[in-house]
Amino acid sequence: MIMRRIFSLAVVFVAALALSSCHKEKKSENIIAHRIVKKVHKTVSKIGDETKTREVSWVGNSYKVEVKRVADTSMPVVDDGAGNRYYDNRITVRVLRSDGSEFFSREFKKSDFMSHVHSDYAKKGALVAIMFDKAEGDNLLFAVTVGSPDSASEEYVPLTLKLSRFGNVAISSEN
Repeated sequence: MIMRRIFSLAVVFVAALALSSCHKEKKSENIIAHRIVKKVHKTVSKIGDETKTREVSWVGNSYKVEVKRVADTSMPVVDDGAGNRYYDNRITVRVLRSDGSEFFSREFKKSDFMSHVHSDYAKKGALVAIMFDKAEGDNLLFAVTVGSPDSASEEYVPLTLKLSRFGNVAISSEN
């Protein structure tokens, strides 16, 4: 009799288990899919760090002209208006005598040229380059460009930097 009771309880338990597992759950027609959100972090580009050196004969002596451009990460980042971001530059101009002593050294930033540049270039432009041009009389002449930091762009303001034999600097707009 105990066996019969155990067998009956087992049959009831299996039947209950079978009924509960056959129960169909209503499925919703809503499909829930998690969307992956990609965060786009536009990097800040550099125009390119470089140093150019040139030997020059000027006012009867030999000089070495060195122009060194570096991206300045401490200055505000320049946005060219198309969402591209660039570091602005600082450019150091050094003029060394033939014995290696320093005749002139100065670091230039875009702010040094703002009185000669339209406000759009002040906001969206960078100090792109200072390039030695030539020795002319008592002066060393340099071409300066302030404008779009995008290398494919031709938007810039051409300026002239004039260094006198006394170490004075004059900046003028190029026509």
